[in-house]
Amino acid sequence: MKRVTIKDIASMCGVSVSTVSRAINNGGEISNATKQKILKTIDDLGYVPNQNARNLKITKTKTIAVLIKGITNPFFTPMLKVLEEEITKAGYTFALQKVEEHLSEIDIAYKVVKNLKPEGIIFLGGYFVEDRKKLNSLGIPFTMTTIINKDLKIKKSACLGVDDFVQSKKIVNYLISIGHKKIAFIAPRIEDQSIGKLRLMGYQKALEENEIEFDEKLIFYPKKGTNPYSMEHGYEVGKKIVKKNIPCTAIFAISDVVAMGAIKAIDDFGKKVPQDYSVAGFDGLEINKYLLKPITTIVQPASEIAYESVKDLFKIIKKKPYEKIMEFDAELFVGKTTAPIVSKELEWKKQVFYYPFKV
Repeated sequence: MKRVTIKDIASMCGVSVSTVSRAINNGGEISNATKQKILKTIDDLGYVPNQNARNLKITKTKTIAVLIKGITNPFFTPMLKVLEEEITKAGYTFALQKVEEHLSEIDIAYKVVKNLKPEGIIFLGGYFVEDRKKLNSLGIPFTMTTIINKDLKIKKSACLGVDDFVQSKKIVNYLISIGHKKIAFIAPRIEDQSIGKLRLMGYQKALEENEIEFDEKLIFYPKKGTNPYSMEHGYEVGKKIVKKNIPCTAIFAISDVVAMGAIKAIDDFGKKVPQDYSVAGFDGLEINKYLLKPITTIVQPASEIAYESVKDLFKIIKKKPYEKIMEFDAELFVGKTTAPIVSKELEWKKQVFYYPFKV
């Protein structure tokens, strides 16, 4: 089959070669409609831009770029340590690139490829709300770490992480098993199409399987400008639940950090965890074991995921067989922030049983 060239793309789109180049490199003045038409044609034909191809063929930079969205999230701390150790141990340069909350990780990846010319990219976190076909034109191997996308059909790529849908369902099922039916969910951004969406779906599925009606009013998204994985988000929701007396007995937070914020708010506004509200998180932060009240959570094997992510990426770079999708199990840790609901009937029976009356 004849190799597709930039001239072929230009001809099919009815534009000049320079316009195609600007669309690929996000440069110059070009309408969004034209840009999207060019990128779609590139994706459909599987064309790899020459600039990236030259980078791969000519320049061996021995650099691995790690793109992280949520650099302040302590969940990523042990992962970054492992990534840096394993990348440098292999004789490569570890290049860390922060992705701001409001920016696209894919757009930043394009810039990193253009400027650093890395031999591979590791994505840590991110929403990937854009058309994932854009990842095709990166032209270099990459791994999505902590994100499982079973529909990803891009060459030279891999996904590693836990199944967020399954694990979310697991922790909500636990809350239901100890009597909770009104469970609030502190969610990430509504446009989050990766981890956040899967955890919300797991929450919904657990309710459905237990014949509990889903209540949209118990889903709390972050305010505009608020980091969805921050203590601030958890605190604001916890405060709202207490002050407005929102009818729920348990709270499932998108992460442990968010759960910490909710717990602080509940305490600040005169209620107690777990007596008044049970609170559960997700991630299994190292700090959890040192808290006075360890959070009930899903413990992800963060260091193991990071280690396997580097191994998988180097296999792709060296054109060796690798695992396209690597799924890890996670552990449900029951801490001191959740407790069974004691029914009013049971409370009444206890009062009658222990009432010091005389016959």
